[in-house]
Amino acid sequence: MEIDPVAGEPTGLLREMGRFVKMKQQVKSPTPAEVYERTRALFQDYNSVGLTAIGDRGAGRASLDRYEEMKKRGELSLRVMCSHTFNTVGMWRTIEQGIDEIIAHPLCKGDDRLRIIGTKVWLDGGMLTGSAYMSRPWGISQVYGISDPAYRGTLNIKPESLQKMVDKVTAAGLQFTAHSVGDGAVHTLLDAYEKVNTAHPVRDTRACITHSNFMSEEAVRRAAGLGVMMDIQPIWLHLDSRTLLGQFGQARTRWFQPLKSIFAAGGVVGGGSDHMQKIGSFRSVNPYNPWLGMWIAITRTARFLDEPMHAEECLTREQAIQMYTINNAKLLFLETQTGSLQTGKQADMILLDRDPLTCPINELAQTKVLKTWLAGQLVYQAR
Repeated sequence: MEIDPVAGEPTGLLREMGRFVKMKQQVKSPTPAEVYERTRALFQDYNSVGLTAIGDRGAGRASLDRYEEMKKRGELSLRVMCSHTFNTVGMWRTIEQGIDEIIAHPLCKGDDRLRIIGTKVWLDGGMLTGSAYMSRPWGISQVYGISDPAYRGTLNIKPESLQKMVDKVTAAGLQFTAHSVGDGAVHTLLDAYEKVNTAHPVRDTRACITHSNFMSEEAVRRAAGLGVMMDIQPIWLHLDSRTLLGQFGQARTRWFQPLKSIFAAGGVVGGGSDHMQKIGSFRSVNPYNPWLGMWIAITRTARFLDEPMHAEECLTREQAIQMYTINNAKLLFLETQTGSLQTGKQADMILLDRDPLTCPINELAQTKVLKTWLAGQLVYQAR
């Protein structure tokens, strides 16, 4: 809740309260059968842009049941590695019971086609809502509706509770990740990982930071040292850099998606999309076309900006491909099955209409996939 800095009274503006403020839906809800068919169509469209594995970072009971049914019918055309969500509000014993239920789920012992690999929580807010938790105040802003000069965003989980969650999940050998957009949230999560790491190493559990948009030189170094991975979505750089530069300036955006620095530090970062709605790799919210993501990571081109967004963080083409292949395979515990073309792996392959290493860079995002194979089985062929 926003507080007027002069009067000390609530302004009426609530941030990140959608979980608590319930509103009546005005649209018709799809039937389970309709959701199933749309999911199947979505996965086929993922295949059409060359995807053979995805990470569902918000899996719950309904989606897991649906994936199991798809696998049973032979209609699961992707490897689906799931991060199960759980309630983070309330007494610790209640939260712990939710984690225990996930640990006991049979899919935690799933296979390389469908498995629960860990858990996901929401540590802070977001950029679009002006609620990412920052290490320093956001600053007064008409764009974001911020009037409090001390406002730093929202932190949804107290550090001591977060540490308990990390300890519980990683002790079970599962990957812990948290939606962490602001640099304040990233540092808070790294603090928890460091404390838990003194009891048992978090590296082998592929402990992760999801989004990790605003970082710092220190955060990059700490993450690499702990073996903490990051899944970052370049599309946010493309869509929001102009607004972020206007709010924070060049100095504070220096460590926004510092991909090259993460590679240089020896860290592991995977490329994602943060896909939410709609089928269509360019029309979706957010666009999930991996070739678009690679082009952004290589050029750091942003809408409505004449210059790249901190060109010193541009990746090479080889690094961008690595981010979307073997690095993502490592994030999803799949690097021994897929992520590279090697003897003994499962032949997840694609055939392209151009060479992404040599084609004109501004044509990379238009790369077309002609065929996609999953474990040697053809799952997509262009017309």
